[in-house]
Amino acid sequence: MSRYHRAFSVVICVYTEDRWQDILAAVGSVREQSLPALETLLVVDHNPALRDRLTEEFKEFRTRGEEVRVLANAGPRGLSAGRNTGIAAARGEFVAFLDDDAVAERDWLRYFAESYDDPRVMAVGGRTQPAWASGRRPAWFPEEFDWVVGCTYRGLPHGRVPVRNVLGGNASFRRSAFDATGGFATGIGRDGDRRPLGCEETELCIRLGRALPDAVLLIDDRAVIHHKVPAGRERFRYFRTRTYAEGLSKALVTHSVGSAKGLETERRYTTRVLPAGVARGLRDALLGRPGGAGRAGAIVTGVATAAAGYAMASVRTRSGVAFSHGPIAAYAPGAEGGTP
Repeated sequence: MSRYHRAFSVVICVYTEDRWQDILAAVGSVREQSLPALETLLVVDHNPALRDRLTEEFKEFRTRGEEVRVLANAGPRGLSAGRNTGIAAARGEFVAFLDDDAVAERDWLRYFAESYDDPRVMAVGGRTQPAWASGRRPAWFPEEFDWVVGCTYRGLPHGRVPVRNVLGGNASFRRSAFDATGGFATGIGRDGDRRPLGCEETELCIRLGRALPDAVLLIDDRAVIHHKVPAGRERFRYFRTRTYAEGLSKALVTHSVGSAKGLETERRYTTRVLPAGVARGLRDALLGRPGGAGRAGAIVTGVATAAAGYAMASVRTRSGVAFSHGPIAAYAPGAEGGTP
């Protein structure tokens, strides 16, 4: 498999200098891949100081033949527009996405590439493992809700298997997938430090399945990244905030693509995975194991707050909602590095 036969552009969206060391670690993990990336694209979300600092940091890379490009988000503030900017600038046959506070294992891209030997495969995601700031999982935190901290959760299938959607912080797509569907929907997903919304990758993947009915989307849990979980996200307050925001996000997804597909995976999750988690937590409590009752209670709370968020957003979306997923605009070279 030649480098250019499986050419990956890796997009890392960044927004704050507070994650400077994390950003450098993320880029470093891409540079150390066993299957070298064609390029790494750092897309800066409306933060000129961070853009200039990154441009200075990586200015010598091109002289050494290494492609680390710093771009300004060409769209509205937020993760979706940042990803769309990266897609527009990408030169690779495949576009992979890595969170700015995560590091990829050495064979991450190689495992992605293997699946694309099948021309029907349009997207491949991997397994995201939490790196807890405290050094270990909080006793009360249920594995069924690891998506709260951007990680693979209990209930997802193991191995290399078809899925409805990949998870955006550890995912790859054929570049042609965006030609068929347009980009990530703006108005869904994260917007810097604001409410922790999500689901933009879910909405995109559902549209992809509709645009290309024969498309295959896979999870390969050998493609591993390690996602940093800061201390603030180990707290129950953040857990409640994030689950409520997920409900808001799911309502936007169903408004876009309908509830049949928008909640297809979630129905199994809430009717099978979560009840089993509650039962497991209660059993652990009866056996005197630490955190059992807390995990059961957290699952019940998470379901209730997500449902409340979904109900609230469903009412609001009846009067209309502002998001779009038009075609990927041509990349403007003037947005690269420096000050536009």
